[in-house]
Amino acid sequence: MKELLPESLLRLAKEMPEPLYVVGGFVRDFLSGRTCAEPDLDICSPTDADSFVAAAERCGFTPVAVYRHTGTVKLKDGENHAFEYTCFRSDRYVRGTHVPVEIFFTDDIALDAKRRDFTANAVYYDIGSEKFVDPLGGRKDIAERRLRTVDAAEKVFGEDGLRLMRLARQAGQLGFTPDGECLAGAAENAALILDISPERIFAELTLLLRADQKYGVKDGHYAGLKILDRTGVLDRILPELTAGRGMEQRKDFHSYDILEHSLRAARYADERVRLAALLHDAGKPFCMLRDGNVHAHPEEGARLAEEILARLKAPVHASEQIRALILWHMYDFDGRTKPGKLRRFFVRNAPLLEELMLLKQADFSGCKDDLSPCPTNIKWRAELARMQAEGAPLRLKELAVSGKDLLEADAPPRLISRVLRAMLLHAAVCPADNAKSRLLALLPSFVKTAEEEQLREQANGQTNDNADKQAGEPVNKKQNG
Repeated sequence: MKELLPESLLRLAKEMPEPLYVVGGFVRDFLSGRTCAEPDLDICSPTDADSFVAAAERCGFTPVAVYRHTGTVKLKDGENHAFEYTCFRSDRYVRGTHVPVEIFFTDDIALDAKRRDFTANAVYYDIGSEKFVDPLGGRKDIAERRLRTVDAAEKVFGEDGLRLMRLARQAGQLGFTPDGECLAGAAENAALILDISPERIFAELTLLLRADQKYGVKDGHYAGLKILDRTGVLDRILPELTAGRGMEQRKDFHSYDILEHSLRAARYADERVRLAALLHDAGKPFCMLRDGNVHAHPEEGARLAEEILARLKAPVHASEQIRALILWHMYDFDGRTKPGKLRRFFVRNAPLLEELMLLKQADFSGCKDDLSPCPTNIKWRAELARMQAEGAPLRLKELAVSGKDLLEADAPPRLISRVLRAMLLHAAVCPADNAKSRLLALLPSFVKTAEEEQLREQANGQTNDNADKQAGEPVNKKQNG
């Protein structure tokens, strides 16, 4: 263990008036035989914040922030390693407050351990004596890959609702199994997640959806989602999704109800589209209750996903992409869309294509745990390959003319962008026309088309931005996937 610590920390331990400990994830990971690319280095001792800062500065550390009320110090050493120090303390909470209402500093390591969340995170390493200190039996829990709370589970989760998300995330990341009391205490306090800020919930959900990557635990993100479901936390943060619990689907397409299909789609999804995969069928329960079928679920799902992500204060750009992915995730689900129409769809949705195919694959695999290539993706990739072989443009930069060329050919400046889009759509279907001379020869017809389009939009009160958003093809109406 000592060999893994920065030399600066070893010097600081010698300078301290009392023993200096490493605690938390770094110790847990060492004892479980894991390594992390970006390890957390949390350190602690009975020494007060001011005395600690004085010792740290003598050793060349730079304090970044000092919070005397909580005994917390953030600091960096000369090699830019980041550390967080806390004095030994015991906290008192009022149920649902998330932050302690009283803090008591102590020299009792057992009391300090009992303010933490899980025993696996409450094993200490004394840097000076090179010994582990285990006040609550955490080493046994680590060896048996178990998550157990440091105190009565009802109390631990009742103090801080964010621990409900941390339970699911850490179980997924570590491949540890929460014990029965832990799960029961989380379920008893599931409603407290609503006391946590949406930003914190979204941050934890984002980490959970990547839980398999931190230590390479296969399907760790799926395991974490199942814990959120089992404890009732998922019902509080994503009720639109859990409305599909028990809603059966067509057996020829699906082995699972709507909720489990959504969880399995996220399980099989590439990391880039996992949140979209989790939410992709959020419209199905809504449509089933309203219409008795799921025909309109892409449109309603896109709307609901936008509302969910706004509620969770997700970044706008992520919300917009997920909305579009869900809107089009059923496009050409039956493989019947004709090549010309499909090529125009590719052009209109070029920035989304790769992620859209990843989502289609996740959706397909989540139906019956089938990891073979999605049939729609096979068709689409073949058509994209044909476009490339034929020289059919997919993006404006691949078009044989530019806006400058159109201006030099006396095209109306106000219509340049519309004419270019019309040319691109045409050349994607008729790649032989993707030559400068040919496109300029056809310029009058494209200008006429652009003028008619603009007049229609003005008559309908539609802006150019709205036109761009609606540039995809209509979704197939009867969709049972």
